[in-house]
Amino acid sequence: MRISPLQYAIFGLLLGAAVEATGGDAPVRSTIRLSDATEQSRIRFVHSAGGSGQKYLVELMVAGVATADFDGDGLVDIYFSNGAPLQGTAIPSELPNAMYRNLGDGTFADVTAPAGVGELRFTLGVAAADYDNDGDIDLYLSNYGRNTLYSNNGDGTFRDATEQAGVGRGERFGAGCCFLDIDGDGDLDLYAANYVAFSYARHAEVVKRSFPYPPGPGDYAPESDTLLRNNGDGTFTDISGVSGIGSVAGPSMGTVCADLDEDGDTDIFVCNDNAPNFFFRNDGRGHFSEAASEAGLAYDFHGNVNGGMGADCGDFDNDGHLDLLMTDYTAQFPVLYHNQGNGTFIDASRATGVGRTAFPHTKWGVGLVDFDNDGRRDAFIACGHFLENIREFDTRTSYRTPNILLWNAGGKKFVDVTGQCGGGMAVVESSRGAAFDDFDNDGDVDVSILNANARSNLLRNDTRTTNHWIELRLVGRTANRDGVGARVRVVCGASAQVAEVHSGRAYQSHFGSRLHFGLGAVNRIDKVEVQWLGGRRESFSIGTVDRCVNLVEGNTE
Repeated sequence: MRISPLQYAIFGLLLGAAVEATGGDAPVRSTIRLSDATEQSRIRFVHSAGGSGQKYLVELMVAGVATADFDGDGLVDIYFSNGAPLQGTAIPSELPNAMYRNLGDGTFADVTAPAGVGELRFTLGVAAADYDNDGDIDLYLSNYGRNTLYSNNGDGTFRDATEQAGVGRGERFGAGCCFLDIDGDGDLDLYAANYVAFSYARHAEVVKRSFPYPPGPGDYAPESDTLLRNNGDGTFTDISGVSGIGSVAGPSMGTVCADLDEDGDTDIFVCNDNAPNFFFRNDGRGHFSEAASEAGLAYDFHGNVNGGMGADCGDFDNDGHLDLLMTDYTAQFPVLYHNQGNGTFIDASRATGVGRTAFPHTKWGVGLVDFDNDGRRDAFIACGHFLENIREFDTRTSYRTPNILLWNAGGKKFVDVTGQCGGGMAVVESSRGAAFDDFDNDGDVDVSILNANARSNLLRNDTRTTNHWIELRLVGRTANRDGVGARVRVVCGASAQVAEVHSGRAYQSHFGSRLHFGLGAVNRIDKVEVQWLGGRRESFSIGTVDRCVNLVEGNTE
């Protein structure tokens, strides 16, 4: 759905009034331009939740999207999650997931059938990584029902390795999922979040103001999450209990794994829906303790729980510490957890203005992304309610809602520039998962958006700027092949930026395996420092900018 120029102008006026009413800063003029390149891209994917009109909980919590170079040709491809016909649904055909191969000329080709990845289960989350260290990217799908692992054959095709690997996780209600190396042994383990104990037999029928209303997570028992250790031979062992992950249960949604306490190992942050979040602190040997309250990550500034949806991880103020931006439900501020560098976080949402215009809406996909290559990470938030008639209950929001782009003004404030950023931001659907990667290899980050029960969108970054950039792809040798969990520091004179390689993030999605750094006016990099999981530290000489560089553990290619 596109809004007309008049509607777009009205939205801009209302947005400005909202910012002014909440103490907004002086207007700024954004240089960021995102164009709607969906038609040109030839991506025709249309999502369906398989709904039957019963408002089953599972159909409301869709769905993630993954972007990665699945065929190893240097171009980032796209994988879309889809639903499945639910009980009582009169849908005449199946609803497969879809993979689109990047052809390098601005277009994509549907390769779902030849690739063998047309999953027919109800997919909610997705992560991508080289779990078997054979040099190509595999796929893990978090489903309602058995989860699925697609192993990449390296020839453009995949095989279902779920049973062989032992990662099906049982018949559960899946959510976010991540690959991570819990003990630094060079093998990627697997975290699979679970939402609640939903089944058709347990469907809770709710009536609100004489209207049918969807049930919430509080209508069902919470589930504990699943942690699977990679045995290094293509199989996994469920260690949820002995690792400490299974000691707590919550309505888990988006997850992200990163070294948030900076002790050299990978921790796990889990967004919980209307319950305190989880922060699983790693002891370095793959044993975890839940420490969200201690770290300041369980609640928001006022001590309230949030309807947490997804979270992205990045250093928004370039102080050398990774922060978290969490999306959540209608009439809640998104929460920007600012890393204090001592294992604790504070809610900086109001101080930075990150939540002013997002407050009324339900917020899902999220990315901390430098769209204009000025060296500071901006924020993109995908919005949309799950209830078509939400205005019967709340007139502040709507089912289809504009997505939001927040420009990072010097690392201290975020300014909503949605109405200034071109036709890509004029596309209005009920958006869910979003992924951020440089699809056309032109040095700026583009956006792929999965919309609930609608066609997906591709937003091309057409920002005109003289700012420089660098993109880094890590290749591990003793560390895992994709460098997942490695901490990278790009040094340019007295300034530096940090980032980590993540597999699975934000709202049940995957993106950013190739690290992107905007450099502003800097045209030469002094050095790139890499802390690989497992303990190895290296310094690479990069020199010239505006290119993609492979950083291979032990040497540069």
